[in-house]
Amino acid sequence: MNREEDRSTRYQEGSLTLSGTVMLGTGVMIGAGIFALTGQMAQMTGVFFPLAFLAAAVIVSFSAYSYIKISNAYPSAGGIGMYLHKAYGNRLPTAFNALLMYFSMVIAQSFLARTFGSYTMQLFGGDESGRMVPVLGVALILAAFLINLLGNRMIQGVASFIGILKIGGILIFGLVGIWVADSISVDFSEPGEAGALGNFLGATALGILAFKGFTTITNSGSEVIDPKRNVGRAIVISIAACVVIYTLVGFAVASNLSLSEIIETRDYSLAAAARPALGDYGVWFTVAIAMMATAGGILASVFAVSRMLAMLTEMKLVPHRHFGMPGSIQKHTLVYTVVLGLILTAFFDLSRIAALGIVFYLIMDIAIHWGVLRYLRADIKANTWVPATAILLDLLALGGFVWVKMNTDPFVIGVALVTMVVIAVSEQIFLKRSPESAQAKHEESHAHHHH
Repeated sequence: MNREEDRSTRYQEGSLTLSGTVMLGTGVMIGAGIFALTGQMAQMTGVFFPLAFLAAAVIVSFSAYSYIKISNAYPSAGGIGMYLHKAYGNRLPTAFNALLMYFSMVIAQSFLARTFGSYTMQLFGGDESGRMVPVLGVALILAAFLINLLGNRMIQGVASFIGILKIGGILIFGLVGIWVADSISVDFSEPGEAGALGNFLGATALGILAFKGFTTITNSGSEVIDPKRNVGRAIVISIAACVVIYTLVGFAVASNLSLSEIIETRDYSLAAAARPALGDYGVWFTVAIAMMATAGGILASVFAVSRMLAMLTEMKLVPHRHFGMPGSIQKHTLVYTVVLGLILTAFFDLSRIAALGIVFYLIMDIAIHWGVLRYLRADIKANTWVPATAILLDLLALGGFVWVKMNTDPFVIGVALVTMVVIAVSEQIFLKRSPESAQAKHEESHAHHHH
């Protein structure tokens, strides 16, 4: 077996154009976010949910600044793991937060898989038993795993093709949905019982999940043509494009369904909104786009997540066992990623999967901005006020979200806390025993003495 070639990193500098990078970013962003989050956000904050999408875009715009600044200074295909390493070195904050990012990405896959199941079952009149959605989700993750084993070129080709169809389809849905609606009014006079500020902040936190795909662009740092200019541009264009698309879809859904209907159909609200507007054909069209979007998202995500875990393994920040498997480290991390995704898809429902994802992601995001403020500010020439504002906004959204969940589903916050404690403790033990980490500590204390 050509093992040497298999273990090499497969990055091609300058292989991604600006438009290609934007397609990659929007392709990942417009996944389950728009298909499953619309209804969940409406459940939290009533008819204000289109505004919660806009609030999420504002928070993400502040967040993007730190990522753009770091990727301009250190374009790297390693992305988040590399950024944390630049800020915190071979220490617990790097490993802990990189693993939070890893888990939030695995959670995003399960979220996509369950959304795929929820929409597909609309072709068969829904899933009364509740068993078919996880079964379909599990089947989709296994299919993505097999395609990932076939190699890079296949993934990029399939993901790009699906990305173009999906974005076109969603734009058609939004425009037609608004065009056939009786009126494009959203009745803000009745926010429902969910009008409180905490609920709005909670819904905004969920909205951030629909935008966080922009971090995929930073992961392709060194592969983008002229990365110092184009990574930042691609992030700005992707976020702007998603704001337009999400606003369109939000108004299309709100114009065709009442608030109670949006909440009732929260796992498949776009398909439900297509029915009164366009009849069965509209439902089939929407389901087809949702199936493509979620399948494409999982394909790209499984690849990116396993690559990130492989990099953490190479940096000796996480323990690695082969369990007798042949092939490269990335093949092994691919298997771990898929197994974890399958477990989540089989046993957690959509709103719980989303809740775990947003808690992990926001904590990791705060760590990135703190790293910029505390350690990297001078190196990457960053303004202090932007990351400081990003931290404040993240804390507001996280606080609102945790408050809502503590009142409605405290179990999921308990699971998030226990998982974080387990990650922190096991990483601390691993790093204490790891010779690389001990050496890094020694060099660091040495460097501090010389300053």
